[in-house]
Amino acid sequence: MSHRSLLIFLGVTAATVLTVQDNFDWTTWFNVDHPGGRGDYEQLDAIRFYYRTRVCETPRAIEARTTEWVPARETGEVVHADPTVGFWCLNEEQSPGRNCSNYAVRFLCPKERSVNTQGTWGLWSNWSPCPALCGQVGVQLRHRNCQSQSVTCNGPKIEGKPCNGPECIKTDCYLHCVIGRVNADCDACMCEEHVLLGSVRSAGGLIAEGAAILRSGKLLTLTDHNGHFRVPGICPDGNTTLTVSLLGHATLDVVVPLTAERTSVLSVQLKRAEKLHVLSNPESKARREGQSTAFCCKVAGTPQPNKYQWFHNNILMEMQSEGTLVLKDLHPEQAGEYYCRASGPSGAVKSKPAILKIIGREEHSCNPTPESHLIRLPHDCYQNSTNSFYYDVGKCPLGKCAGQLDNAIRCKDNVAYCCGVAKMEERQLTCQGYQLPTMVVTECGCQKCVDTKAVVYGRAVAADNGEPMRFGHIFMNGVRISRTGYKGTFSVQVPPDTERLVLTFVDNMQKFVNTTKVLPFNTKGGAVYHEIKVLRKKAPVTISSSETNTLNLGEVEGQEAMVQIQIPPHSFYKENGEVFTGNVNASVTFLDPRDVTTTAAASSDLNFIGGEGDVLPLRTYGMFSVDFRGEENNEPLNAGEVKVFLDSAQVKMSEHLSNMKLWSLNPETGLWEEEGSLQLDKRRRGKREERTFLIGNMEIRERRLFNLDVPENRRCYVKVRAFRSERFMPSEQVEGVVVSLINMEPTAGYSSNPRAWGRFDSVVTGPSGACLPAFCDEQPDAYSAYVMANLGGEELEAVSSAPKLNPSLVGVPQPYLRKLNYRRTDHEDSRVKKTAFSINVAKPSPNAAEESNGPVYAFEKLKECEEAPFSAAHFRFSRVEGDRYDYNTVPFNEDDPMSWTEDYLSWWPKPMEYRACYIKVKINSPHEINVRSRNMGGTHPKTVGQLYGLRDTRSIRDMEQANVSAVCLEFKCSGMLYDQDRVDRTLVKVIPQGSCKRDHVNTMLQDYLVNHLPLAVNNDTNEFTMLAPLDSLGHNYGIYTETEQDPRTAKEIALGRCFDGTSDGTSRVMKTNEGVALSFSCGDREVTRQSIFQAMQSSQNQIVTSVARGDNRKTRRRQRANTLRRSGKRSARNPTGGKR
Repeated sequence: MSHRSLLIFLGVTAATVLTVQDNFDWTTWFNVDHPGGRGDYEQLDAIRFYYRTRVCETPRAIEARTTEWVPARETGEVVHADPTVGFWCLNEEQSPGRNCSNYAVRFLCPKERSVNTQGTWGLWSNWSPCPALCGQVGVQLRHRNCQSQSVTCNGPKIEGKPCNGPECIKTDCYLHCVIGRVNADCDACMCEEHVLLGSVRSAGGLIAEGAAILRSGKLLTLTDHNGHFRVPGICPDGNTTLTVSLLGHATLDVVVPLTAERTSVLSVQLKRAEKLHVLSNPESKARREGQSTAFCCKVAGTPQPNKYQWFHNNILMEMQSEGTLVLKDLHPEQAGEYYCRASGPSGAVKSKPAILKIIGREEHSCNPTPESHLIRLPHDCYQNSTNSFYYDVGKCPLGKCAGQLDNAIRCKDNVAYCCGVAKMEERQLTCQGYQLPTMVVTECGCQKCVDTKAVVYGRAVAADNGEPMRFGHIFMNGVRISRTGYKGTFSVQVPPDTERLVLTFVDNMQKFVNTTKVLPFNTKGGAVYHEIKVLRKKAPVTISSSETNTLNLGEVEGQEAMVQIQIPPHSFYKENGEVFTGNVNASVTFLDPRDVTTTAAASSDLNFIGGEGDVLPLRTYGMFSVDFRGEENNEPLNAGEVKVFLDSAQVKMSEHLSNMKLWSLNPETGLWEEEGSLQLDKRRRGKREERTFLIGNMEIRERRLFNLDVPENRRCYVKVRAFRSERFMPSEQVEGVVVSLINMEPTAGYSSNPRAWGRFDSVVTGPSGACLPAFCDEQPDAYSAYVMANLGGEELEAVSSAPKLNPSLVGVPQPYLRKLNYRRTDHEDSRVKKTAFSINVAKPSPNAAEESNGPVYAFEKLKECEEAPFSAAHFRFSRVEGDRYDYNTVPFNEDDPMSWTEDYLSWWPKPMEYRACYIKVKINSPHEINVRSRNMGGTHPKTVGQLYGLRDTRSIRDMEQANVSAVCLEFKCSGMLYDQDRVDRTLVKVIPQGSCKRDHVNTMLQDYLVNHLPLAVNNDTNEFTMLAPLDSLGHNYGIYTETEQDPRTAKEIALGRCFDGTSDGTSRVMKTNEGVALSFSCGDREVTRQSIFQAMQSSQNQIVTSVARGDNRKTRRRQRANTLRRSGKRSARNPTGGKR
């Protein structure tokens, strides 16, 4: 090894040997670059540019160390050094997730001597011939010799300069240049006297170091550490296109403007690369054998995908296409699941699967035989033939069928066909003193699907105290589509073909953090209620942009801060890319997973797209939202080179330490996208003891919500069903219930830690309940979870676990239930709310037969979970209902708009326009009275005298007057029937139970009825009869109406107005003297006499023995239901708190 190379090597790794060089001295330390972008470059030319006289002509050695005084040899990083060139460290050469340190260098130079001791150079030789071939660039050399024998000459011995080879002769070049000449490759015009200067900014206006400048795919140059570039020879002809490319950003084509100047300047602003995401999924279809069909998926991203693959039953198909797959001459073996996978430079993504159902040529498109469907009959309609209050009216299974389609091949059928009711028969049931008509399904067939609309509605409120987000804006796909009201209420109609509803709630008053939510909705139509919890913004602190600032995140009492953010000096930028100087108001709001009450305020659904295109879950270790603004003018600021420190002691699962990543939220897709990895490092923070941190780098640009997460692959599904009552009958399942599951964090050793949560998921129940994703493990107590259910803002009640656990009520047999450790939240304290339960999410063992049938399913068995029969194990919730009973002559499930049947006697005549009507009745009696509305056809020739349905409701006592109560009683609204041919004014009878006498009829209501003939006969003072008004009258008449796209929403709004006694307000406290239509006085009755509901329940307890409930139990449930009405909606997001 030569003496010089020895010094080079030792200069990087050790300086001690160099002390023998008595004729040399070390320079001062230089640091002209930072490790952002591609790495740290301490180049000799750059150092001489800034410090011309401080470095000798020919350094003999170089030494490097970090700015924290760590020698380069001890960092473990891959570095390069040459005393004639300088020092460099490339980020891409480091271990995964790690970047270069910030290095400083110094050089070994000869000591200064007097002039007479300097060596003398001879003359330079001539330049050597240019070795470059045509169209290439080479280097010409010249040399000189030192003429002194005893002393050393300073300066280089050899010099080089670039040279161009001769022009290539091309006879087939047809390129014509308006300005300049054609280059040797005949692919561009060259203008030697013109220079193009430019600057490139990344997303958010930050400096774009290392951006590539290309022309026709050929690299011209890279931007420097200031984001600047210089390209000589580019012709400013207005036709030259350059491509600017930067990692993580969308490529951008720019045209060099036409100019006569010798210098042009370009300013380029890049945008973040858009990850691939699915805009529309293939649609499930039903076809007959021999027909054709097409599946389509639409994927967006920047750049666009360049490859599509189609899969059939998870097997890659040989035939490939763009986003469309066409299948002709269908055969039975082609039935099954189809999905597409799109891929490109920005990743890959898979669509949701579509089901292709192939029906034989002569086979029924729908099974003509109806399924069994039991409905509950009125209290006075006990059936001796079946020994029950239930009657089987039948139903048709919902599903696609092959209808009368044309021969065109389309992505989406013009007309959708579903299995539905083809024939119905009327049956007369004998009740106590009257005949009850009911329509029974006798045949099913293929017909046009019921056209429905999906709606999400609810309230946006603060997570800490319930303060509403008033007049906030709601965005979808970057476009404002709605806003919240004064009380934080909102309603959004889901656009057709929406697969994933992503809404961002933005507070104009800047009180709350912008919150992005992925809201589940009922794809079959109807309304789903969501309570949006938003985090209150952290009060800003004032920091100086010229200093290093450290912000601590996490405020759990008695514990260290979980995360620290460190912002170096001069790191703030304006949105136009200018460096900001001055004071900054910094607000960083942290969602601490150690506080379970913050769960509902988490943004999005903690999912990301994996490398193969699958949607995969994340487990969070904290989210933080940043808001940096200038102190003087409140302008928003971005920040670069921010460091994030996560206390490793807070990561309870050691395997998560190596997989921890930093993520940012894409507010349009609701998916998290990787920003960088975190690496372990031991550091002394201030005067405290040495602690181990996970450290990562980030830039704060246009996205402001970040997450510290790890991907988790131990996944399962938990099956949950919701019911109308504690009878838990299949026919009484409730759809549209939002069921939520909170995954709790295990501590080291897999013992459950109830303090911290890791993930939050919500799913809407369908006809077969809901399958909730959850983390699970073969170790039973590795993961635990809380589960809760909410319907329209009302919390549903879980099955009791104490004092004695009943597996048949819970819905899960032993011994699996014992392994799951089922506990309702009031298990140890009866004062706690009963609206959630906890379980150990124990992965089912393949060797245990009792664990193969739910309620926990392995991740790959989602379809088995969704299609599980009612007899399979599942967890249960039930509604806390008061005394109310609904009967429709034509059965209809209000949770499922697609169950609507086209019939003159349908309670709701139009499936997308639901008009709810209520009349307010005041009762003067020491007792609460049950009131019935009997609704019959009044003026339409097809329905006159025929029953639409019955409504029974018990009155609610006035909280201040012991002998007064009131009831809001539903009746069928007048209006058009399903054929939209003519109106029917419903004949409504209001019949209080017992010995009652009508006292008063609202004067304005009476005048309306008299002036809008015909007038119903009202000779019986024990009841009230009217032909229901066609108009929406309002509280002055005691009539309350509301029309919505969902029956439950319409009824809730109308009922709230009726309780309040106003036309625009709402209340859950019955105001007995406000907005009343009718008044009755009812006499005393014996205490032992049962109400119609008690009689019905007592009889049912004798007949339906699958679920036993005592009278005291029912009384308590009714009291809770009335408490619900009086106290308003309860929070659905605090499973462990809230004393009753």
